[in-house]
Amino acid sequence: MSAQDRATKAIEASRDDLISLSHFIHANPEMGYEEFKSAEAVAAACERTGFSVERGIASLPTAFRAVAGHGDLHVVICAEYDALPDVGHACGHNIIAASSTGAAIGLAAVADELNLRVTLLGTPSEEGGGGKIDLINAGEFRDAHFAMMIHPWPEERLEATCLAVDHFDVTFEGKEAHASAAPWQGINALDALTIAQVALGLLRQQLVPGDQFHGIVAEGGAAANIIPSRVVGRFMARSLTSERLAVLRSRMNACFEAGALASGATMSVKELGSAFSHMESDHEILSHYRRAAESLGRRFDLDDAGVAKPTISTDMANVSLVVPSIHPLLAIPTNGAVNHQPEFTAACITSEADQAVIDGALALALTAISVASDPSLRNRLQST
Repeated sequence: MSAQDRATKAIEASRDDLISLSHFIHANPEMGYEEFKSAEAVAAACERTGFSVERGIASLPTAFRAVAGHGDLHVVICAEYDALPDVGHACGHNIIAASSTGAAIGLAAVADELNLRVTLLGTPSEEGGGGKIDLINAGEFRDAHFAMMIHPWPEERLEATCLAVDHFDVTFEGKEAHASAAPWQGINALDALTIAQVALGLLRQQLVPGDQFHGIVAEGGAAANIIPSRVVGRFMARSLTSERLAVLRSRMNACFEAGALASGATMSVKELGSAFSHMESDHEILSHYRRAAESLGRRFDLDDAGVAKPTISTDMANVSLVVPSIHPLLAIPTNGAVNHQPEFTAACITSEADQAVIDGALALALTAISVASDPSLRNRLQST
């Protein structure tokens, strides 16, 4: 029996457990760095299948490392399991966690014969916090030769355009006053944010293609008849590279300063989590992924037609700058819904989504086997 067949057999033997894991995570959505149930469910699944598991790595309670094999080629598979506020698992991290677990199980079954070391890394808080960046800084990728994960999407794509992104809060502070009897005695912090938002709206026309920003009012005042003394806007800024992102942030900051100057409020900026970088996929590994996915019936017609890649941001991009990595998009039927919509949440526990869990696991495992069996690529990865 070939290594591919043995890995496939191991994954198929775990099919019911993997689907149950996906459904459990979906039913228990937890925010970033608070994924206690989900992280334990994935870690325990690895432990039951013979992995050596260490929980709470890098001083992160919901991060873990599960290792099998002692080979000299080290592959890291990343498992995400955090959810979004209000819409739960509308980005399909339940599928990611279960697929990554399945891929690790499949590779563990052939690790010795392929001279592999397999690490499933539990990576918290992808949605804004940057758990993988925490793990990079803690040295968890230092001896990895390549890293992989898949991400559910409405369409099959080999890769996305991953934009560098910052997350930050802008706070304006003024002075309360009675909004009817003596508004002139107040300093309206909400006016400051409104002026800043107008300036940002006008700035959009001059944005370089690839630059984006988005924001919400996180705190907007206490009552309509009180001049707001404290207002918080939560923003994200994105660009094609970290260098361009710094330029965009400078232009945005001028808009916030304009709001403060015009209203008389004071302004402060608080960075949230870590800055996400742009991504550099390893296209040689990605070619092995394509062949593995196509062997399962997956098609990449949009890539072949040259359709523009979707734009996303992920802390897997930061991983790609320190170790050769791939982050392909795995199609699930969504009836027109896109990620971060409630309808996408519902699409992540259908029978088709369950099959995507298994396909994702198989595609990643077969990719790693193919990479390990490619002498030229293996040598390049181990020499990097």
